[in-house]
Amino acid sequence: MTDTHHDAEQANVAFWDEVAPVHVAAYQEVAMLRAGQSVLDPLELQEIGDVKGKTLLHLQCHIGTDTLSWAREGATVTGVDFSTESLRWARRLRDELGLPATFIHANVYDLLEVLDDTFDIVYTSRGVLCWLRDLPAWGRIIARYLKPGGTFYLMEGHPILNCLEETEPGRLDFAYRYFSGPEPTRWDADGFDYADAGYAPRNPTYEWSWSIADILTALLDAGLRIASFNEYDRLFYKHFPGMEPCSDRWYRMPGYQGKLPLLFTLKATK
Repeated sequence: MTDTHHDAEQANVAFWDEVAPVHVAAYQEVAMLRAGQSVLDPLELQEIGDVKGKTLLHLQCHIGTDTLSWAREGATVTGVDFSTESLRWARRLRDELGLPATFIHANVYDLLEVLDDTFDIVYTSRGVLCWLRDLPAWGRIIARYLKPGGTFYLMEGHPILNCLEETEPGRLDFAYRYFSGPEPTRWDADGFDYADAGYAPRNPTYEWSWSIADILTALLDAGLRIASFNEYDRLFYKHFPGMEPCSDRWYRMPGYQGKLPLLFTLKATK
């Protein structure tokens, strides 16, 4: 890892430590969990299938809302994140809700130093890939933690979103490169948090862009088999100002339905 990448990751850790308590207060998913519900989308449940009695490793789990929902679905869950503060809240939610879950503090790339098990399912979802500096290594780590016959699942914003900007209301134009570069992009703390429009984070973030080819190649080179790959014209957050709600917790871009992929899901097996 280069010094630049190390400094970028440390800045990202500081950001996620900062916003963890903000997200606990702002996330609709926390209220849903406290009401006895699951925050998992029917799409995920359908594509992954029954998890009862299965072991599940959740990479980049943040405050653990998805992790705890998988526990509620009957899986034996382990969540991993590099943010100490995020995991502190994840454990508090676990204890408050009385759901069984193990949470491990580790960077994904350092997980081999602290975890020896293998799992039936490795899961990661929603806004995770941009925080990864080395996608081939990520693919190898997923393969390492899957049991033979195990399943990897990812739901994520489509990489094409990183190229576009809403230049005027309702109009999207290409403004940024699609293909990945060697260094992350720095985003200064000059706006409001995606979960709480009243909170302005203090810490900048660094993000990496990955193409669909990068993602598929990382998994294939690690020895996994792509079982399914699907694209959808809806998204789990309001990426562009002009996006409108289309259903519970989902958004679409008016005028672009059926024209622009906003989300993809991927399922791979070992």
